[in-house]
Amino acid sequence: MLVLSLVLSAAAAWAANTSCPTDYTSYVSQPHGPFSSGRYHLSSMRPPPECRTFVSPEVEQTIARMKRTIADPDLFRLFENSWPNTLDTTIKWRGHAEGSDEELCFVITGDIDAMWLRDSANQLQSYLPVLRRNSSSNSIASLYRGVINLQSRYILENPFCQAFQPPKESGLPPVQNGASHDDTVFPPYSNQTVFECKYELDSLAAFLEVSSDYYSATKDAAFFGKYQWLDTVRAILNETRAMQIGTYSSNGSVNTSPYTFSRTTSSSEDTLDNNGIGNPFKTGTGLVRSAFRPSDDAAIYQGFIPANMMFATYLQSTSAIAAAVGQPGLAAEMQSFAAEIRQAISKYGITSISNSIFGQDNIYAYEVDGYGSRNIMDDANIPSLLSAPFFGYVDKNDPVYQATRKVLLSEDQPYYMAGPVISGIGSPHTGPGYVWPMSVIMRIFTTDDDEEITSNLKLLLSSTNGLGLLHESINAYNQSDYTRPWFAWVNGLFGQMILDLDSRKPYILKQSFQ
Repeated sequence: MLVLSLVLSAAAAWAANTSCPTDYTSYVSQPHGPFSSGRYHLSSMRPPPECRTFVSPEVEQTIARMKRTIADPDLFRLFENSWPNTLDTTIKWRGHAEGSDEELCFVITGDIDAMWLRDSANQLQSYLPVLRRNSSSNSIASLYRGVINLQSRYILENPFCQAFQPPKESGLPPVQNGASHDDTVFPPYSNQTVFECKYELDSLAAFLEVSSDYYSATKDAAFFGKYQWLDTVRAILNETRAMQIGTYSSNGSVNTSPYTFSRTTSSSEDTLDNNGIGNPFKTGTGLVRSAFRPSDDAAIYQGFIPANMMFATYLQSTSAIAAAVGQPGLAAEMQSFAAEIRQAISKYGITSISNSIFGQDNIYAYEVDGYGSRNIMDDANIPSLLSAPFFGYVDKNDPVYQATRKVLLSEDQPYYMAGPVISGIGSPHTGPGYVWPMSVIMRIFTTDDDEEITSNLKLLLSSTNGLGLLHESINAYNQSDYTRPWFAWVNGLFGQMILDLDSRKPYILKQSFQ
């Protein structure tokens, strides 16, 4: 028996109601009244309540409370549009596994009609401030359970892939990414269930992240013992242990890589060299290799430090779940693995630099290969080096992190851009000249300096081209030149940051930005 708790997709809901936008990507590319009363006249971008893909009373109550808290009308409008964007537009389908009471939730990124492990985990993290234990199928807790269960299915079926098609129970058709027919991937996959199969360590860390977030807020240990969570954790441990393998064995022969990826493409970031295995990686570092970054771009050196940081952090925190469901041996294994990766980061991921601006200092490298090669840069996508305190790897006052942060937020870092519209870190994914608001938000999260927070809030507020939603990236010299008008993750992250400021620096939200 097919047990479904059907929820209309955004497209179906909009089509069923003539007052709803028929295409949200087009809708958010144009301004709509009523406009905010501040100098930026920010558009109203929320769909009407009947058109939203999920409605949470807790979220609506928080928005109403923040209207009384945020003094600046433009800043409130940006919060009001942004924070609920995932719920308003991207909960594509909710239901149950066939023949089971197992909740499932398919969350798209926005204008890409597929579910990324990383994006969906971070999209839900935006609502961590209102997450409470709740057995109702119409709760934020239910969305978390549904995402955790669906991610478990995805990882068990295709552990090296990062983006997926709708589950069969949804009845939604798969979509194509336009390049899958050119891929040569091992292990192979079906594009009926997988949207993209670029192995990214942070995608596995994201599963642990959303699990840790749910458990820390609800202490609902029973949930993790019911379905496939323990099997998924064991699969992740097996895969990541396998991906500690180096390029060469002890006798000098080339090891067989557990994962390879080749694509016919005009972009070097979209494929791996050396017949799909990537650049050589040293055996015995203790780091877990990552073929691709969270931008979905190929790593230059597969010792990708931010993902190892994130993985170690959430291995440690989710070990408490394993212990709570009666698996002390698994918990101990997770803790030991986390400590091993931390030790490897300290040994291989910290490097010395010397230049005329910062002098000589120890900082974190973005990528390493274990042979001494290093990549000194950052990418706005999380996990990034800038975001290491945000996901709990290191205290923001740690001296190595502080030295790293100074370099990352300077023009000595190749993907830091400064312009009259916005200044911040970008990504090779969109190319030089484009700043990602995600990095500006993360700069606010990782500082206690009031002036730095205020100046970067002003940048975010003034750079939406009047549309009142944040974009993937913005030309630092032309705010009307941006990528992805509908990108739910960054908008939710903005709202999460505002709620964080409300908790730790509420007086900043009483300022005028006019």
